[in-house]
Amino acid sequence: MIQSTDKNTLIEKGISEEQLNEQISRFKVGFPDLNIIRPAIPDNGITILNDSKTEEYTKRFTEQLESSISVSKFVPASGAATRMFKDLYQYLENPVPLKTLEINHPVVKFIELLPRFAFFALIQEKLKTYNLNNVHVRKSRAEEIIKAVLGEEVLKYGQLPKGLIHFHKYENDVRSAMEEHLAEGARYALNKNGLVNIHFTVSPEHHELFKEMLYNKGPLIENRFDIGLDVSFSFQKPHTDTLAVTPDNEPFRDESGQLVFRPGGHGALIENLNEQNADLIFVKNIDNVVPEHLMDTTITYKKALGGMLLDVKETIFSFLVKLEKAPAQITIESIVKFINEQLSVKLPENFPAFSNDEKVSYLKSFLNRPIRVCGMVKNEGEPGGGPFIVKDEAGQESLQILETSQINMNDAHQVTQLNNATHFNPVDLVCYVRNYKGKKFDLTKYTDPQTGFISEKSLSGRPLKALELPGLWNGAMANWITLFVEVPIETFNPVKTVNDLLRPQHQPVV
Repeated sequence: MIQSTDKNTLIEKGISEEQLNEQISRFKVGFPDLNIIRPAIPDNGITILNDSKTEEYTKRFTEQLESSISVSKFVPASGAATRMFKDLYQYLENPVPLKTLEINHPVVKFIELLPRFAFFALIQEKLKTYNLNNVHVRKSRAEEIIKAVLGEEVLKYGQLPKGLIHFHKYENDVRSAMEEHLAEGARYALNKNGLVNIHFTVSPEHHELFKEMLYNKGPLIENRFDIGLDVSFSFQKPHTDTLAVTPDNEPFRDESGQLVFRPGGHGALIENLNEQNADLIFVKNIDNVVPEHLMDTTITYKKALGGMLLDVKETIFSFLVKLEKAPAQITIESIVKFINEQLSVKLPENFPAFSNDEKVSYLKSFLNRPIRVCGMVKNEGEPGGGPFIVKDEAGQESLQILETSQINMNDAHQVTQLNNATHFNPVDLVCYVRNYKGKKFDLTKYTDPQTGFISEKSLSGRPLKALELPGLWNGAMANWITLFVEVPIETFNPVKTVNDLLRPQHQPVV
């Protein structure tokens, strides 16, 4: 088990022996199944905004942004681009003439359509001895081209985070995913002081590269939109790493006998989010961006989600003020109706039997929490978590974003609910993190540690088990007040593989 030599490792990471033993125990007992009641669907958990409401909420957001609230944008960006180039890496393991591959093979498509990628001109510059405009030349030099994309000599994409990969081509420039987030933020997160606050969570080894990109390209964004950028970075906290164990639940050690820890997943970023000082925070993944000419729909719905959150927040705050003043029965009834109809969940069945004081106490606790409004898109086959209604042990329903890994595929009821789901989560959130008295919530107090999961990995050919913390928009926000809203599929344009950049949503103006 734990050895005396492990203590220095634990001290360096800020992890106590008690925490370590709790993690080992979690591997042994696992996580409890969730009590999934039903999927959230339109008008039963998911709100559908008509044009009038969209316009109303957009106006509300714009007015408050210009007068009172502070806004920032939070972008998890620590992921490496390795998986984005998986097909190219596999090809380099066994490079063969492209004519021997299927016509729709990802590598064939990549080479044939290479001029459509934003980084084509960069490769041309480095490999200018070849006429890369000729498809036959490209095919004959496929291995060399792919090495130029991934290797350390040319583009170095194999060593970069996804946020620094060049996604989009403009008339006189190319932009990385990071730059597009800056441009997008300029259009809906401009504070009254003229600054756009954007925070990226990055890996320590990539920090200087992000800063260099910001130094070189940030002024272009500032001049383009006549704004100032206030960009900050943070790393995942070492104490959120989790121990790896063997298949027998013993601490996993590397070849030198040291304990092996792994990042606890994006759920650990709740601590980074907790350090942000804005009233209202937008959360969006690094790879979900489009070029400028396609941003309008995204901007409209970002503002609409923000306006809806502000509208709900004001209602909740007014209820909390009334609950402090010996509320009449009609106030309690109004709150219950609001929870049922606007928040789309039911209170526990025994709530009507509570005394008046018990009802007031319960409703205060229920309403005085961080608030999030989450965009949901219609499920068109993309991978990702989905919106569900879950009931806890006390009988309280809540809206939750669940990943497939959290659903027990051996439970017929849970599988049925998964199959009945109509929408999925594109990671399009807006959060309000202050209470009705203006004090900032401690977001770490509103997580559900019972909603993590265990995954199987390997290191140096040896199998291990890894502990994933509750995801940032899953269990890490499980005890927030939550609303789901349908947003157009046009707002969801992730880049999971390099060939996704060939989709029309990532191509320049024709």
